[in-house]
Amino acid sequence: MKLDDILSPIESELHEFQRRFKDAMTSEVGLLDKVAAYILRQKGKQMRPMLVLLSASVAGGINDGTYRGAALVELLHTATLIHDDVVDTADMRRGIPAINALWKNKVAVLMGDYLLSRGLLLALKNNDHLFLSIVSDAVRRMSEGELLQIEKTRRLDIDETTYFKIISDKTASLISTSCEIGAASATTDEAARRAMRECGEAIGIAFQIRDDILDYLGKPDELGKPVGGDIKEKKITLPLIYALSKASDGERDGIISILKSDKKRTLFSRDVIEFAKQRGGIDYAEDMAIRYAEKAQHALSQFPESKSKTAMQKLIGFAVERRS
Repeated sequence: MKLDDILSPIESELHEFQRRFKDAMTSEVGLLDKVAAYILRQKGKQMRPMLVLLSASVAGGINDGTYRGAALVELLHTATLIHDDVVDTADMRRGIPAINALWKNKVAVLMGDYLLSRGLLLALKNNDHLFLSIVSDAVRRMSEGELLQIEKTRRLDIDETTYFKIISDKTASLISTSCEIGAASATTDEAARRAMRECGEAIGIAFQIRDDILDYLGKPDELGKPVGGDIKEKKITLPLIYALSKASDGERDGIISILKSDKKRTLFSRDVIEFAKQRGGIDYAEDMAIRYAEKAQHALSQFPESKSKTAMQKLIGFAVERRS
């Protein structure tokens, strides 16, 4: 399943979004424009603006507000990625040098701040106060999720409940926001907005579980990053959480010992991956991803049939079947 084929109902609208997004990043400062041009060349999946457009189309129709909402979400998302790379001291993103690697941390942080401010100003200029309210809550959740993950990673005591809290706030919040903003731009129906929000939340959780599975099963050339990166960063995700719950005390102590030691994590990350596979962690995580994809489909089912609804249904399938 190719993403381009799924998105054919909104192909022209995506091109229009990309034009407007480029305009939203424009600056009179030469360095900012240079960094912005570099960001625009690394287009990525653009899943969040896709969901804004599809949600709006399903809920009533795409309009100028939809494009502004999509730009706001993508500006926020891009800003958080840049800041994340600074926090994680990451030199590469998807196989391409990160902003902080090319222009150093100070420029990267300021660029992230600039993009966030551009998104906020775009919304304020057009009195999109509802968009700002929705996005502000997403920023709060993303920050809380990130800090909770840092706290739990230090202690190595992440259980399944905590894991779902973290990914719901860190990842699903912005995808949920994308769907809600799309619906809010197209209709005043509160039930439709709520259904799209629930759909996006479930898509986001399924998407992140799949991401965590790929860290165990993916191919580096497809992922654009090394397999086992989460283990090397001491991140305990669903495949390992489940495997540890099914292990003997001795096995569990051995895995935790590897995670606690910087040297052991580098040397034995493959052993941790194999342990998660043998103890059913991958299968369990795949089942959970499918379960959340089904929740997303259920939330979407209340909307009338259309080409955009079919495309969104396929996009939900893509989220749990993708290889990168």
